[in-house]
Amino acid sequence: METEKDIAGRPAKELPACPVETTLTLISDKWKVLILRDLMPGTKRFGELKKSIGQVSQKVLTAQLRQMEESGLVIRTVFPEVPPHVEYALTDLGYSLKPILDAMWDWGESYKAQSKGAVSS
Repeated sequence: METEKDIAGRPAKELPACPVETTLTLISDKWKVLILRDLMPGTKRFGELKKSIGQVSQKVLTAQLRQMEESGLVIRTVFPEVPPHVEYALTDLGYSLKPILDAMWDWGESYKAQSKGAVSS
């Protein structure tokens, strides 16, 4: 008998009680947040994503994308071509994280501005 699954593919009873912890469970890795950031404008091929993110290894990026696909945040589309053409895009659920990323951006900008003021004082 199959149990009810949450969006991360785990049994629903294993989700943290705290909603903040649930969110962190899905996006807590540095690379996942950067993947979300770089897919917000639209679909990217694997190579484009790797280049836009920076110092992430191919192995780590692949693993992070697979986890995000299992969580329902990212969709992977494979085109039957030689060489293989794979694209990644956010799902509606992935796009729903935009206000969180926007808030992180705003907070980071504010912190950087305050830090500059504290250093020059």
